[in-house]
Amino acid sequence: MNVEWATPEEVKGEGQGRGNSGIYLSSRYELQVLDSYNNKTYYHGQAGAIYKQHAPLVNVSREPGEWQTYDIIYHAPRFDGNGKLQKPATITVLHNGVLIQDNAEIKGDTGVQGAPRYQAHPLKQPLVLQDHHNPVHYRNIWIREL
Repeated sequence: MNVEWATPEEVKGEGQGRGNSGIYLSSRYELQVLDSYNNKTYYHGQAGAIYKQHAPLVNVSREPGEWQTYDIIYHAPRFDGNGKLQKPATITVLHNGVLIQDNAEIKGDTGVQGAPRYQAHPLKQPLVLQDHHNPVHYRNIWIREL
């Protein structure tokens, strides 16, 4: 998948209050979108993080207002007929052309509270762009099925 996104040019707020959004794969596994240019926040909540699970390998965020890209290779988790996890989800992400997640194993839902855990779901689920009440722009979203 390819996604282009931009946070506001005018910086307002700090930490998670700056251009906060997310890309939810299978409607439940969040790849963080955030203005992480000279913006301190918790390590697994910055741009490119698998929210609250894996920090990006490096912060390559561009200045506020500039268009950024995520190239995402995502493999959804697999469940058996009884809903038992057979294979966890994995994700590889290039942010502005730089590898920041390398076949990272997603540990389960990326909710705010509690430990991540899997809940059985169909293989194909919607892609969701988070509205976190911060003005974030998206464009040129395309998906190629593997």
